[in-house]
Amino acid sequence: MDTAFTRLVGVRHPVVQTGMGWVAGPRLVSAAAGAGALGILGSATMTLDQLREAIREVRARTDAPFGVNLRADAGDAGDRVRMLVEEGVRVASFALAPSAELIAGLKAAGIVVIPSVGARRHAEKVASWGADAVIVQGGEGGGHTGEVATTVLLPQVVDAVDIPVVAAGGFRDGRGLVAALAYGAAGIAMGTRFLLTSDSTVPEAVKARYLAASVRDVTVTTAVDGLPHRMLRTSFVDSLERAGRVRALLRAVRGASAFRRLSGLTWPRMIRDGLVLKHGKDLSWGQVLLAANTPMLLRAAMVQGRTDLGVMASGQVAGVINDLPSCAELVERIMTEAEEVLGVLEGFRAVR
Repeated sequence: MDTAFTRLVGVRHPVVQTGMGWVAGPRLVSAAAGAGALGILGSATMTLDQLREAIREVRARTDAPFGVNLRADAGDAGDRVRMLVEEGVRVASFALAPSAELIAGLKAAGIVVIPSVGARRHAEKVASWGADAVIVQGGEGGGHTGEVATTVLLPQVVDAVDIPVVAAGGFRDGRGLVAALAYGAAGIAMGTRFLLTSDSTVPEAVKARYLAASVRDVTVTTAVDGLPHRMLRTSFVDSLERAGRVRALLRAVRGASAFRRLSGLTWPRMIRDGLVLKHGKDLSWGQVLLAANTPMLLRAAMVQGRTDLGVMASGQVAGVINDLPSCAELVERIMTEAEEVLGVLEGFRAVR
């Protein structure tokens, strides 16, 4: 299926596997890329050396285009951008809006820049700065999310910018792809659906928790880091919401310290990153500490399988997913379904 997005990044299908921390590693990304989608490495939880190793492993597994998701506010963002240039990565995506200077530097090196946004004004801003495309995530999406549903947000952004728009939040099949195209998008991006594949390295017991969840088991809470975060409702999440401020902060300090050791970051670097996080946001230092602890809570579940001590970021779509196909099977199924739906719609037009 040929769209403005597939032409921009050179993939066969207008489907993106999003850059999820602890989840989107070389195995999942190379499988998604090999299936004709755009696979994106989640680098926020990787050290610089780990990121370089991951990039090279993906390239050893597939010659298809892939991308790397970066934190624009990270203290070492410049080093990571230079690595992408050195390693010849095709796409740089961002969870937070990169600066105009960062976008310009990437584009000068021939790298396609695709920020993720959750509001029309953010899409307009990054488009004016030269972003090549945007991923628009509605409130149904997993992880940090907003309040506006994809069906409301997507057409606003499509009407506001002249660059390809990729729709995220609530997508899992070919019907969703056709719906997004009807709204004017050039493709869809999926996190939870790719997490729930046989190529995902998430522990099988954790995948089983996702598959067993209903739509009502997916909730939004601010208990993790003070910001709205969509995840599976568990007894651990309930305990976070019941915890008092002092107890939550003590847990956050321990988690932030563990992440510092794991990531190789120094306390001064973490403090600088915290200052960046606070800039322009009404966050307390307690919330900044909680944010520093979030990667460890996600790692506990997504890597160690400890759902009793970690959180499971999840889109609402988890409630209607019931299988674990390979990435190749998933993408082929989506494209087949999309062609079938388009055929039915074409039949409606012929009848009229």
